[in-house]
Amino acid sequence: MVAEVQERVETVNMSPEDVSVKTSEIYETILRQSEYFDAGNFTVIHEDDLKNLFDLYDRLFFAGDCRALLQDIPLSFRLSKRMTQAAGKMVRSKSRNDAGIGCQLKYEIVISATLLFNAFRGENRPIVLCGIQARDRLEVLQRTLEHEITHLIEMLIRGDSSCSEKRFQSIASRFFGHTEHTHQLVTSRERAFTKFGIKPGDCVSFHLKGQCFVGIVSRITKRATVLVEDERGMGYSDGKRYTRFYVPVRMLERVSG
Repeated sequence: MVAEVQERVETVNMSPEDVSVKTSEIYETILRQSEYFDAGNFTVIHEDDLKNLFDLYDRLFFAGDCRALLQDIPLSFRLSKRMTQAAGKMVRSKSRNDAGIGCQLKYEIVISATLLFNAFRGENRPIVLCGIQARDRLEVLQRTLEHEITHLIEMLIRGDSSCSEKRFQSIASRFFGHTEHTHQLVTSRERAFTKFGIKPGDCVSFHLKGQCFVGIVSRITKRATVLVEDERGMGYSDGKRYTRFYVPVRMLERVSG
């Protein structure tokens, strides 16, 4: 079974027209079937949508090979608010069974809800994933899932996967028309600068419990990490001591000079 699937994965070369027809069918089908999607730029998503999208891709692109190779190995789907750089990830892990003996292999596809919903919120630039420009959030989700499915099918037939390798890029190109393996989504850092004019290194002020603090932005994810000088704080390489605050970017105000 594995050898047969491997041969198909390594030889199939879909035309751009075939890819377009299949991805469009998946787009329209999930919009009809989902209890949560009301449009391509949906505002609500559920993990069931990820599972249903995966099964549509497995059926239309791989004739069910992914599920067939998985057999009884669990495959779960999760949305993450903590992933602020990667659009998705394919996780393979092992855990003890209920009796505490042996190891159970399992897979999980994780999608960044943060990057997904950062897209198409009024930015004035193209949203590009895997070398393909997306028209809406559903297309962002499709390209992300295609990337992670490529990881999964490689893991199932070869035991490992790396998107920096030519083998991965060949599969993603022949099946999905991907020309790159990276994304140009709107990160929290970019959104903070576009909307609030705040970036790492800026001196900012903020109010907390009636007190005003002034510090330096060291990092921006979902919130900004602000370092405020404090003799009781942690020592840093510049010889000073700081206390870290995690502050919503909307609460920050740049301090000039």
